[in-house]
Amino acid sequence: MARGSSFASASYRDTGVVLRTYPLGEADRIVVLLTREHGQVRAVAKGVRRTSSKFGSRLEPFTLSDLQLVHGRSLDIVSQAVARKTWATAIASDYSRFTAAAAMVEAAEQLSTDDGQQTRPQYDLLIGALSAMARGLHAPDQLLDSYLLRAMSAAGWAPSFTVCAQCGDPGPHRSFVAQLGGMVCDRCRPPGSLSPDVRVVAHLQALLDGDWPRVDAVEPRTARAAAGIIGAYVQFHLEHAVKSLQLVERD
Repeated sequence: MARGSSFASASYRDTGVVLRTYPLGEADRIVVLLTREHGQVRAVAKGVRRTSSKFGSRLEPFTLSDLQLVHGRSLDIVSQAVARKTWATAIASDYSRFTAAAAMVEAAEQLSTDDGQQTRPQYDLLIGALSAMARGLHAPDQLLDSYLLRAMSAAGWAPSFTVCAQCGDPGPHRSFVAQLGGMVCDRCRPPGSLSPDVRVVAHLQALLDGDWPRVDAVEPRTARAAAGIIGAYVQFHLEHAVKSLQLVERD
């Protein structure tokens, strides 16, 4: 009786999307999850690599599942998984979607913590972005760029494109400085600052706002320039490169 009570007290339910997996031993797998209520969770899925496993496909990257887990000392244990959304097939079948989605989940892993309340916005953003990616609603690279800007904003690093990020003076401004948080005026501009074209700045704002009619109409050259700025901004604030960004296809 006591043993059953102990198991019940250690067990919990949540909904989570798989960010990454890697093997453990001969049959097990470690899964990195971004959950709705518990933030980032690292758990062991025992026996999941065996062909007889009942929930192996439910714990693949880009899959959203209802989960039952048990708290462990260093890693939790997945005791049950029921798939809710299987985006993996639609994403993996297209290289552009796959590389963009891989960059999304890599960034989400770096941006999420074990605090469920703080990471709920990250969870909601990632779920929406992966759903749109699987359905092909917009170009994969544009979905990625919009997701990255919004995810950075949710983490407390909202970029400024309309006012000076340093002094707050209204724009438009000519210089971008990742270290200062976005566009800056001439007085706050340090030497060597980037000077993006006004169309690039407008596209960055459209990505942040989710203004998809404007985003979808962007010229490839403008989109590529904006992507470079976004990559630099993300790398500076995360203090790590999102390695998957190097594989993303750009028109």
